[in-house]
Amino acid sequence: MTHSAYLNSPWPGEDGGPQRLQRPRSGSGLALQPGETLGCVTRNTLLSTMTVLGAPGEVYLLTHSALRANLGLPTSACVELIDPLTLQTRCKSPRLKGGPMWPGGMAIHANGDIYVVYGRHAHRLNRACEPLAMQRLPVDLPYNSFVILDNGLLVTKNLSDSVKARISVLDPQTLKPVCADIECAEPSIARLSSSGNTLYVVGVRSIMRYHWDATRHTLLRDPDWHFDYIGDSTQTYGWDVVLDGGHAWFMDNGKHRYRTRMIGAGVSPTANRLIRVALDDSRKQQILPISGLAGGSVTNPPLYDRQRQIVVAYDSANSYLRAWRFNAQSHELTALWEKHGFGCASHMISYPDSGELVVNDYRRRGEEVVVLNIETGAELARVRSGGPTQGVVFPSSGWNRDLYWSSMGRLARVFVQ
Repeated sequence: MTHSAYLNSPWPGEDGGPQRLQRPRSGSGLALQPGETLGCVTRNTLLSTMTVLGAPGEVYLLTHSALRANLGLPTSACVELIDPLTLQTRCKSPRLKGGPMWPGGMAIHANGDIYVVYGRHAHRLNRACEPLAMQRLPVDLPYNSFVILDNGLLVTKNLSDSVKARISVLDPQTLKPVCADIECAEPSIARLSSSGNTLYVVGVRSIMRYHWDATRHTLLRDPDWHFDYIGDSTQTYGWDVVLDGGHAWFMDNGKHRYRTRMIGAGVSPTANRLIRVALDDSRKQQILPISGLAGGSVTNPPLYDRQRQIVVAYDSANSYLRAWRFNAQSHELTALWEKHGFGCASHMISYPDSGELVVNDYRRRGEEVVVLNIETGAELARVRSGGPTQGVVFPSSGWNRDLYWSSMGRLARVFVQ
């Protein structure tokens, strides 16, 4: 794994790092044993997006406001240092300037400071949640988070399905642009991903990448790596891409009608699909349906367990979860297990050492966090964690056989008992 410019903690940024591996960088899994169950501590939040981990015992929570957006007014964000066990606030930032509403992002840089991109603003804070710098971003649209390249630079972009994506590269000290913005060839909804100093962008119809050129001091598009995943189909745009095992993995049919849940929220009459593109040659790709059911949709990435060569993908609109074994030589995907009527929609957590997969399952009475055996799909434990909203945001691992699950209006600490 790369992401050397992130703090050396188990979970310093969303999805654990910019490759979106959704696994901790260090530490062990839950390692559930026979007779053990899951416990849960919760607290209501404004709108929680994610937690990240700093030094041992440090847990930071990112929230944002929403009601002002209904009036056409700018919204704001807040960072809290919370108690790792009770979830109560230890200290918090002032309201951070934002703008148009969309869940933003947070990460802890290798320099020790916290960075937030929310609305059309970037912020730098110290570990006591005190602001150090702020930068207004150029486009009056929400910017959906950021990645930190291995050279330490922050890269962010605006979110839109109609306006071309505009990539900004920011200095980590001042948050000022270090080069002219780069205009993509198309709009982009998905969050950025990166590996080393290479940036990956999932546009509304194709995936592309940009390499940092240290001589020219800018990002340059790779003219030889590009894949039009929409083609002549009627699919809608893709979401965040996972970079692992020598491939880019993502899912399409991302347009939906999410309000409080993803179930039944699809708008395309087609099934959503899993897409694989080889990182060494974009002409080597594969597309296959996930559930095969009409109206399929997602709002997040799949997951790849490189150690076991297992891919997990889902169709949130049809409450369907599926896993395949991936043959790294032949590139064949062989079905392992599937779950119908399983309300998964959020980002996930994979624990490679224990073979555990953590997902959400939205049911009539609310959201539950579930631990599965990633090889068999067998359920190991579950616990009721959330309220009436189906979570679609970011969990993180914890410090001691526990994890943190953000579910919009509620934050939960799930632990082994």
